[in-house]
Amino acid sequence: MGKKEAKVCFNLFGVGIVAFWLFMIGWLVKERHFQANGHAGDHNRTPISIDSVQREWREIFLEGDKVGYSTHMIKPFGERYFIQEEIVLRLNLMGSGSGLYTLTQCWVDGEFLLESFNVIMVSGVVRSSISGRVEDSVLVVETGGREDKRIQKIRLKERPIIGASLSQFFKSRKLHVGEVFRFPLFDPSVMAQKEVVVSVTGKERLRIQKITYDAFRLEAEMWGKKLTFWLDEAGSTLKEEGFMGLTTIRSSAARAPEGLERAGGTDIYELVAIEPDRRLPDPTRLIYLRLEVEGLDQAGFAPALLTGGRQRLQDGVLEIRRETLPSHEAYRRPYTDSAPDMSVFLEPEFNIESDDPEIVAKAREISGADRNPVSVAQRLTNWVFRNIEKKPVLAMPSAREALRTRVGDCNEHATLLAALLRASGVPARLSIGLVYTREKFYYHAWTEAYLGEWISMDATLNQMPADASHIKLVEGNLDKQMEIAGLFGELKVKVIDFQHD
Repeated sequence: MGKKEAKVCFNLFGVGIVAFWLFMIGWLVKERHFQANGHAGDHNRTPISIDSVQREWREIFLEGDKVGYSTHMIKPFGERYFIQEEIVLRLNLMGSGSGLYTLTQCWVDGEFLLESFNVIMVSGVVRSSISGRVEDSVLVVETGGREDKRIQKIRLKERPIIGASLSQFFKSRKLHVGEVFRFPLFDPSVMAQKEVVVSVTGKERLRIQKITYDAFRLEAEMWGKKLTFWLDEAGSTLKEEGFMGLTTIRSSAARAPEGLERAGGTDIYELVAIEPDRRLPDPTRLIYLRLEVEGLDQAGFAPALLTGGRQRLQDGVLEIRRETLPSHEAYRRPYTDSAPDMSVFLEPEFNIESDDPEIVAKAREISGADRNPVSVAQRLTNWVFRNIEKKPVLAMPSAREALRTRVGDCNEHATLLAALLRASGVPARLSIGLVYTREKFYYHAWTEAYLGEWISMDATLNQMPADASHIKLVEGNLDKQMEIAGLFGELKVKVIDFQHD
């Protein structure tokens, strides 16, 4: 691999990992539904009132290295509460420091049921915002600014609770060992719902910064990964432990921000990378790859997509063959088949804004009068590769923001290419999985376009079709990307055979 090709691989799939972290730290919206071993009524009792402003600070660690901090505040207003949570992260991504700031503000009623919320994420030059309000049984979610506002309505079974207020929920109730809480989750950043079960498993002594506490131990599971929380007897958070060595502990206003001047310590990409038993030379020229893969059955992961198209999985052995581009036009763009299973790949999504005027104009500029979907896809892939700076971005990907800022990692490249393809009348979807570079497999995202058959294309590496080291695990938007979190740290790969062009 040449120097230029190696450089563009430096920043691959940070957001998918960090998004899982944000669940641990508290940035989620949850539908309210509690059940406790047949005593659900115990959780419907009137919560303890919070009658003064309360603030908490926590330090965030990865493998023992401090990587951030968070602040939490609740302020009563009559029978309502205003809750604010800030998270600051400073991470080491392939030797490059990358910062992330999130601000969550929400109004809740006396039982912590959500009325409205606003979330802001800032990573470098990229700024994302999501707001929402509950109207009867509908959560109205808005993204973008005044001039380019996008609205999505999501029907809820019950009034939601926001994650920033979850610690306040426990603070307002007396805990008992053996209780079980069920939270069906809705996360606005990925527009996904998932149930999490939190169990109060015991009481134990916990020492933090030279102070010993009598603590309740709570446990949960998310995508097959164990999460552990310790709360003091008043319900305040003392410590949280998640996967990959992520830990948060109670701190103070003075101590929490200390030591974040520069990134250091564990590299988040390397932490989840997979090293095979032997190296693959010239991976960008791979046309065939045969691997023995272990760990795909972790966390209930369904490896259905590993058999289909360019991939075949049988008895733990995976074969990938690089596709061949169609030799003739299967259709003239725009693609006009109105079948429901294909039309979805031409429609805009909340972060694949293919109907945005700037994206439509850019797609027309690049595609011109060419109606051949193959050559148009090649032009678009090459344009994204050449015009988007390869740089870590920890905000949730948006095609519109990627086009404006011209900065991003593989997620921004893949999302923007998908939006440009759809705006050009070429069906497109996102693929998420692994790619081989620097002697390891790293988590990665790329694009597929329908050109008579589905063809892979990687705008981060300027490949069409993508080389055979691209292993697709899931396909779809951010909600699907989160499904692979259960595989982090579980996969093992053995190289059996490979071929070059």
